[in-house]
Amino acid sequence: MLPISVDDVRRALNLPDFDPHAAQLRMAPRPRPIRRPDRPGQPRLGGVLILLYPRDGELYFVLTQRPEYNGVHSGQISLPGGKHEGDETMIDTALRETCEEVGVCEGIEVLGTLAELYIPPSDFEVHPVVGYIPQRPTWHPDALEVAGIIETPLRLLFDDSIKGNEAVFRADVNMTLNIYFYLIEGRKVWGATAAILSEFEGRLRAALNLPFTAV
Repeated sequence: MLPISVDDVRRALNLPDFDPHAAQLRMAPRPRPIRRPDRPGQPRLGGVLILLYPRDGELYFVLTQRPEYNGVHSGQISLPGGKHEGDETMIDTALRETCEEVGVCEGIEVLGTLAELYIPPSDFEVHPVVGYIPQRPTWHPDALEVAGIIETPLRLLFDDSIKGNEAVFRADVNMTLNIYFYLIEGRKVWGATAAILSEFEGRLRAALNLPFTAV
């Protein structure tokens, strides 16, 4: 497989006939909604960034490991991002949170966005953004929010051998979920992050005329 280019990514983000929700569902936990059910009030809003950059002649993106804490997302692998504030746009949110969490604050070109995704345990609606910086960043992680930086080759998303699923009882929702994950550097990337990456993978596969196989 040839290296994926930034132009490939741009084409993938602008496909005229692509079902993003079907692509998210391929790697989303089941049974769990990816759209918010009819319930009172409004969800909390957040933005995350798939930050692409060149390294060793190919595109990489960054994942972060959350610190261990008393919460539903403790220790999980995630994309840089966080809670929407004030009158900022979701793109502003994703860029600000990336700056705060991993210290990359300038020079990011926004390539496009992915479909929003609902996270039931925290009642968050997450809006993913895709950006590119033309050089490998120097990371300055916030020790309170980031326990580790995971630099990930984009091509790994196409490797079906790193995808799996397992049944896991989740106390936060009091049910057993079928968890789908990407195994990256020995860590299981699942939940909303896996669903977001699944849409991105699906778009890239469609743009490159590659099949999208089931896990």
